[in-house]
Amino acid sequence: MATFVLIHGAWESGWVWKAVEQHLRAARHDVFRPSLTGLGERSHLLSSAVDLEMHIADILNLIKWEKLQNVTLVGHSYGGMVATGVADRAYERIGSLIYLDAFMPKNGQSLLELIRAKQESG
Repeated sequence: MATFVLIHGAWESGWVWKAVEQHLRAARHDVFRPSLTGLGERSHLLSSAVDLEMHIADILNLIKWEKLQNVTLVGHSYGGMVATGVADRAYERIGSLIYLDAFMPKNGQSLLELIRAKQESG
């Protein structure tokens, strides 16, 4: 049995993982599919203070307060940026890191740099 934390992309929320969650739970895994601050059912919290650091804190706090260990962390699209930040700060709690059609930043690389590089490569 594994513990999955599924991180959605920028224009989605935790609901996007609902079908995946059902399959993983049927296989007896633990699954968390939080919505990041300012998105989905948490859209009422949207403000200029919401940024990547806040989204990383969302997931770090989930891992901390749920006392999760050996987490399989899955990031989709923008969620790859979040997953990278989480893995960097809570590496001792992460068992696997999966990027699903996601941004995979190198150390110090911003989302804007990744988008520009993708546009330039065609």
